[in-house]
Amino acid sequence: MNLMVIGGGGREHAIIKKLRENPAVETVYALPGNGGIAADATCVDIGAKDIPAIVDFAVSHSVDFAVVAPDDPLVLGAVDALTAAGVPCFGPDRRAAVIEGSKAFSKDLMRRYGIPTARYETFTDMDAALRYLETARLPIVIKADGLALGKGVMIARDLPEARRAVRAMMAERIFGESGACVVIEEFLTGPEVSVLAFTDGNTLVPMVSSMDHKRARDGDEGPNTGGMGTIAPNPYYTEELARRCMEEIFLPTMRAMNSENRTFRGCLYFGLMLTPDGPKVIEYNCRFGDPETQVVLPLLETDLLTILQAVANGTLADVDVRFRGGAACCVVVASEGYPGRYETGYPITLPETDADTALDIAGARLEDGALVTSGGRVLGAVARAETLPAAVERAYALAAQVRFENAYYRRDIGRRALEVE
Repeated sequence: MNLMVIGGGGREHAIIKKLRENPAVETVYALPGNGGIAADATCVDIGAKDIPAIVDFAVSHSVDFAVVAPDDPLVLGAVDALTAAGVPCFGPDRRAAVIEGSKAFSKDLMRRYGIPTARYETFTDMDAALRYLETARLPIVIKADGLALGKGVMIARDLPEARRAVRAMMAERIFGESGACVVIEEFLTGPEVSVLAFTDGNTLVPMVSSMDHKRARDGDEGPNTGGMGTIAPNPYYTEELARRCMEEIFLPTMRAMNSENRTFRGCLYFGLMLTPDGPKVIEYNCRFGDPETQVVLPLLETDLLTILQAVANGTLADVDVRFRGGAACCVVVASEGYPGRYETGYPITLPETDADTALDIAGARLEDGALVTSGGRVLGAVARAETLPAAVERAYALAAQVRFENAYYRRDIGRRALEVE
């Protein structure tokens, strides 16, 4: 089979390596891929948002199955275009991808169907938003409505900070047109849990839970990032909570999207907070999370391609999706300064890996045959083990062997989870 994976980050690298475990896979094209992915796939210099070029390539190269991984092409309708061209595809269509593409839509969906989430109001007028802040309870959360690379959320501890956040989004447009509309919502407290789920619109199968670490610095300090590391499973997420989330959140969301004529087929990501009042949805994503995917897929026993094809065909109920025991940890090695300004172009030296470790490359390119840094999050050092302490120890041992100038990583990935255990 000829496969095509859209995207070029650590998530896509993890997906490609898992897909290659299927013996029927002959060629994997990565559009655009990156310098590290080039070791496991044929990289093609076509951007993830260039949908006409993606479709042309898929048709001309007889692609048998495509996986659209990032949010932007999903929201822009890449799956719709590929399907119309006769290319079987994993991922939600444009109507379903709006669950991530618009936070206002997703919040309204939850309100209409009684899915637990934070109280909120939505604004397209900045003055109205600023007036609302005068009587709002602090701290408060301000979110850009559209896509913002996972960074369009600000937590304001006081009124001046809240005003600055609204003005930054709506007047200064620091997140572009994504900030034309903002959602202002109640600040929730409790442990956070990420749960990715396969769904074909009729059947929903949750994957192993995980815990992301979004802040740039140790102790959850510093600015929000795309994610500095993950562990799986999340020890806060008990079997009882899993049952409750299935009944109160996961299945109701799938059914709500069906009722809205927006049937979701793909990977539906649930960002949850375990509040004193029970689990509530912080956010939905319409795709595999990054870097959650890097710790969830190593624990998947069932063939990934078989699952993805079943989702696309509407036959997920016929697949026995299994995950192995044990745990996994991903430590993101980044360029110092990320998510702000940082330097790139530094040569990278990588250690050897084995069956239980991996280096998922995110921000690197090939320069005269050598791998050099090209992004903020450069790679994820991933390890799988029988216990979470062992997985964390192995991931850090691997990260410590990665060499490039201005390399930086948090030293406390998994610490909270280990304290719970």
